[in-house]
Amino acid sequence: MTKTYEVNNVKCGGCANTLITALEKDYGKVEVDLEVIPRKITLDIDESQEEALKVKLRGLGYPLVTDELSGFEKATTTAKSFVSCAVGKFNVATSKTE
Repeated sequence: MTKTYEVNNVKCGGCANTLITALEKDYGKVEVDLEVIPRKITLDIDESQEEALKVKLRGLGYPLVTDELSGFEKATTTAKSFVSCAVGKFNVATSKTE
C-alpha cells in the first residue's frame, strides 16, 4: 500500500537523494516532497514493514515527525542527517561527472 510519512531533518536534494537511495531497495519507488514542511516521503509499504522503516530513517538521521525522541536522540539524528545530506550531495555530484 502506498503511504506518506512526515520526516524531520530533510533539508535539500542531497537529503532526498540519500533517502531514495537507502530506501528504494526495500520499498521500490520513493518520492520525497521538498515543497512542504515537514518534508514528506511516499513509498509502497506493508504495515509489517513500518517499524523497520522507522529504524532505518532514524539511522540515516531522518526520524518520523511522530517519533518521540529524547534530547540526546534528537541531537544524534540531527548530526547523522548532516552526514547523510553530504553523502547524498556527493553522490549526485559524482554521478553527473561519470
